Amino acid sequence: MTPEDAPPGWLRAAPFLFLMLWSAGFPVSKTGIQYAAPFTFLAVRYALALAVLVPVALWLRPALPKRRIALLHVAVVGFCIQTIYFGMCYAAFARGTSAGVVALVVSLQPLLVGVLAPLLVRERIGAKGWAGLGLGFCGAAITILGYGETGHISPLGVIFSIGALLGMVAATLYEKRFSTGMHPVAANIVQYVVGLVTTLPFALLHFSLHLTTPFIASMAYLVIGNSLIAISLYIAMLRFGAASQVSALFYLVPPVSGLMAWGLLGEAMPALAWVGMAVAGLGVALVRRQRA
Repeated sequence: MTPEDAPPGWLRAAPFLFLMLWSAGFPVSKTGIQYAAPFTFLAVRYALALAVLVPVALWLRPALPKRRIALLHVAVVGFCIQTIYFGMCYAAFARGTSAGVVALVVSLQPLLVGVLAPLLVRERIGAKGWAGLGLGFCGAAITILGYGETGHISPLGVIFSIGALLGMVAATLYEKRFSTGMHPVAANIVQYVVGLVTTLPFALLHFSLHLTTPFIASMAYLVIGNSLIAISLYIAMLRFGAASQVSALFYLVPPVSGLMAWGLLGEAMPALAWVGMAVAGLGVALVRRQRA
């Protein structure tokens, strides 16, 4: 690896920052979705993110890739994340599914990535890595058992959550396979343009929006914390790390998100979730220490 390709020093803090920002996005999104239809919420979110990013891009003037295919690769990742992943998550929230349950379903991403990565991106996963993935899955299963006792589970909401899971798995593997190295600002603009174009027709078809203080606060956090910072951290970690290691962070999202939902929304934090948190944490530690 050349000095130019070496990971920047700040990347060491990226996993923790990403985990906190991403986990908070679930209860914050469920708060905001009470005042807008799912795709209306998304379209407004992407429009505001672009309103912030475009002036930044005009100031920084980030270099664009010379090959048009690179733009297509970034657009595909954007569609998988911004349209499928977030669209399905918000649809699940609209069905009354708890933030913890949605976070739990999408946390199964590392298992699917772990199975598919060796086939699609030629990434080897050693015994320690597989042990970590298995522990992470067990931690997620323990957590969902605990939430099953609270009644915050909607069958249709779970189906939407599975759709969100598949969207993020596709984005992770595609980014790892066709990473373009595009400047984060330029890449985010492409992704949010794709997100806005694909969600706007649905937003106009089922438009519903109530400007309240909780809605504005939720939108502000999601635009800055999730759309700008967390997504950039995620893409950066994928470029400098193994797909299975980065995805293993998602095993920690359900307990952390559930704890935040407990404080923000009053959703019960089941006792079993604490056990799941410990088991998932151990799994993440093993996966991140594996040697591909």
